[in-house]
Amino acid sequence: MAAASNFEEDHWRPCSDIAKTRKEYNDADRKDIEKNFRAKKILVCGIGPNEYNRISACQSVKEIWEALQTAHEGTTQDDEFIQDMHTRFTSIINELHSLGEIIPRNKLVRKILSVLPGSWESKVNAITEAKDLQELTIDELVGI
Repeated sequence: MAAASNFEEDHWRPCSDIAKTRKEYNDADRKDIEKNFRAKKILVCGIGPNEYNRISACQSVKEIWEALQTAHEGTTQDDEFIQDMHTRFTSIINELHSLGEIIPRNKLVRKILSVLPGSWESKVNAITEAKDLQELTIDELVGI
């Protein structure tokens, strides 16, 4: 994980917490934006179509990195089922997003939990009780 740590330190300084117009950008803002763009380009060029579907809605390189990291953390027997479901679900969400339909994150997480098979009931209950579903992302849910 040392490489990830260096990547994080080198690439995710937020450009700004306060939204600025282009006229208000200074040289440091432009440099940060350029670095973010280059890092996003590198990550996007190095992944396949399934991974692209996972990260296409991410706005920053940090979100992309975290989504990919979360998606590839666990390797269990059920991992293939979850990853396939996640890929299909994300593809549908991306299509809806491209049509202008924005679905709140917590509603997406609840939808995934509701469609899992009955054999997952104890896991769903544990996640529902232990996690804040208002803050939990789909990538975090899939990586649990």
